[in-house]
Amino acid sequence: MGGQKFEYDESGATYFYFVLSFLALILVPATFYYWPRKRKEDPAKQAELCQCPSCKQKQIIIEQSQPYKNVKNFFIMLAIISGWVLFAFLAIKVSQFDYEMSNFDPYEILGLPPGATQAEIKKSYRKQSLILHPDKETGDEKAFMKLTKAYQALTDDEARRNWEKYGNPDGPGAMSFGIALPSWIVEKENSVWVLGLYALVFMVALPTAVGTWWYRSIRFSGEQVLLDTTQMYFYFCHKTPSMPLKRALMILAASCEFDRRHNSEIIERITDNEEVPMLLRELPNLGEKNKEQPLCRPYSIKARALLHAHLLRMRLPQDTLEVDRRYIVSRCPDLIVEMVNCVNQLIALAYARRIPRLPTIGTIENCMKLSPMIVQGLWDKKSPLLQLPYITDDHLKYFVNRKKPIKSLLQLAQLSGEERRQVLRFLNDKQFEDVMKVLGNMPYIHFQVNTEVIDDENSTVVTAGAIVTVTVFLRRTNMKELFGDTSIKEKDTMKDDEEGGGENGEKGENDKNDKKDAQKRPVWMKQKKHAPAKKSKKPAPKQQAKPVPAPAPAPTPAPAQAATATEHKSKEKEPKKKDEEGQGEESDEGSSDESGSSSEGSGDKSSPDAEDDDQWDKFQKRLQKRERLEGRSKSSHPVHCPYFPAEKQEYWWCYICDRKSNTLLTAPAHVTALVSAHELQLRFTAPRWPGLYTFVCCLRSDSYIKMEQEQDMKLDVKGAAAVPAEHPQWDLSDSDSENNDEGGNESEFTTDDEVEEE
Repeated sequence: MGGQKFEYDESGATYFYFVLSFLALILVPATFYYWPRKRKEDPAKQAELCQCPSCKQKQIIIEQSQPYKNVKNFFIMLAIISGWVLFAFLAIKVSQFDYEMSNFDPYEILGLPPGATQAEIKKSYRKQSLILHPDKETGDEKAFMKLTKAYQALTDDEARRNWEKYGNPDGPGAMSFGIALPSWIVEKENSVWVLGLYALVFMVALPTAVGTWWYRSIRFSGEQVLLDTTQMYFYFCHKTPSMPLKRALMILAASCEFDRRHNSEIIERITDNEEVPMLLRELPNLGEKNKEQPLCRPYSIKARALLHAHLLRMRLPQDTLEVDRRYIVSRCPDLIVEMVNCVNQLIALAYARRIPRLPTIGTIENCMKLSPMIVQGLWDKKSPLLQLPYITDDHLKYFVNRKKPIKSLLQLAQLSGEERRQVLRFLNDKQFEDVMKVLGNMPYIHFQVNTEVIDDENSTVVTAGAIVTVTVFLRRTNMKELFGDTSIKEKDTMKDDEEGGGENGEKGENDKNDKKDAQKRPVWMKQKKHAPAKKSKKPAPKQQAKPVPAPAPAPTPAPAQAATATEHKSKEKEPKKKDEEGQGEESDEGSSDESGSSSEGSGDKSSPDAEDDDQWDKFQKRLQKRERLEGRSKSSHPVHCPYFPAEKQEYWWCYICDRKSNTLLTAPAHVTALVSAHELQLRFTAPRWPGLYTFVCCLRSDSYIKMEQEQDMKLDVKGAAAVPAEHPQWDLSDSDSENNDEGGNESEFTTDDEVEEE
């Protein structure tokens, strides 16, 4: 190929091959991904959907929100069909080229039957050449060349042999290389147009497209939120470390996405000058007199008023404020996720001592509460029963006037069929059926937590400063599976009414003893010195079946001793409670304890090779689990939210916190793919001082009000083992040292002198 000369295509045949291949590379994936398809609705799923007036109105709004969808689909179909028509035309043309080259018949070209004489061949050639010669008016150069080849194939002996052997009078065709573009591209008279096209594409169109994409992309964060909005969230969350719920809603309404200067989709109307003040007079405690920037700007006050009206389920003018409400509400879930991420990053900066103020756990939880409030169109203090269709505030009296009042969706689901129909007697049969559909499709999460220390000799023992890995197992079931089932207790869910985000009853004694130290610092940070507390004489209960010998722990700081002594004291006063807590600890760590004890028992009897195999299997399982956890999806289950103007999927937040110090321990994990079961891992650093600590693993919904759960995690932190100064493998026996001394001067290679001696 070194001496091969590349030329442009003169005949145009190879150029069509190039265009055909290029079109196929575009049309095949474009047809697969962009061809408009009508979704086939599953009749079973359609039957489970709610048919209340609010849900029907929402479907109409969603369909009307895309007025140009049919026109867009028509042009997409027209473009794809045109591409395939062009592809078919080129394929037919290429096939004709192949037919002409592969079916060369000189008799057919000369118009003679097979076996014609030489005189007939010459006569026919002379007659057609007078017509097809290029110098004649009726001349055709291509046809004349073909006629000449046919005449040579029948009159010249060598050409005839080539035709009979190879099917071509020129002999076997040699392999040639060329550029599959027509030669007119490099012709002199077309050079100006070709250079102009190159300049237009590579110097104007391409830089403009890249610049536009870059300018738009640098304005947004990973969650497609404006960076100006993210900066504002950082400022106010740092300014207000302990942020109440209404303050968080006020900051959400001040997002730059609702400002015309940052978002061209925002519509400013003349009627706002009349309708917005009227709406403000109907909404109490809106805080419109706040002088902080940008909370006092007109767009922020308008968005705040619309969000308050949405949470109160007020009726607004259909063609003006109602349209603005739908747009603002539809953008809120992504903005809330960004706000939660900002608070989480501020907490990480506070732990790293980069900022002086540490946001409390209440701040980030109030930001999370905004999401189900916006999705359901309810304040968090309202009854969760209002999330069901046809139920209003006037109907709540039917749930309260009972011996056992119904305050949650789970309590309503656990009733028997007759009791449930008796409570909902104000509904007709069709309405009752819709309520049961919605209630039956709502989620209930089975929540299990397992604590371990990965990459440690004993994964069930938590030492001071170790990295604790908490594996959370989530299993989702529909609420209809709990109809009539009273085995699940309501106490597993969070109690937001209590201060501090929901302490359990078993921590009551500790809370009384810790009232004086309400502003206690996080357990992993250095504590302030206080007077040492008296230690309990009663020994701590056994937590492991097989104790592990450890060196004497370092002296515990005074606050840690006080906390430990307080818990021991409460255990002495309540022995029954202590036993229950011990059983709870064993159940929380059940799987890890069993695996740890079984691995220890087998390790005593197994060989080192078997131990290596076990370690390798654990390592492979850990890698597979990590790969499984890294995959993220955005599809789970649809949410019943008739007041939210778009389709919504169920998402969850999972995190670990310390209720006593009111701090967050792990970054909230956003679970977006909980279809039936999901597994995630949370990691945090164990406290630096030995003792018994109680942390809380929380699960929050971003779509339903008061569907939160929490589970206590008790960690018995041991003192860190001292660094070993000696090890049996480091000691050399006397026989090994003697052998080393004797053979120390000898070489393993044979010298020339030793060969001569032999």
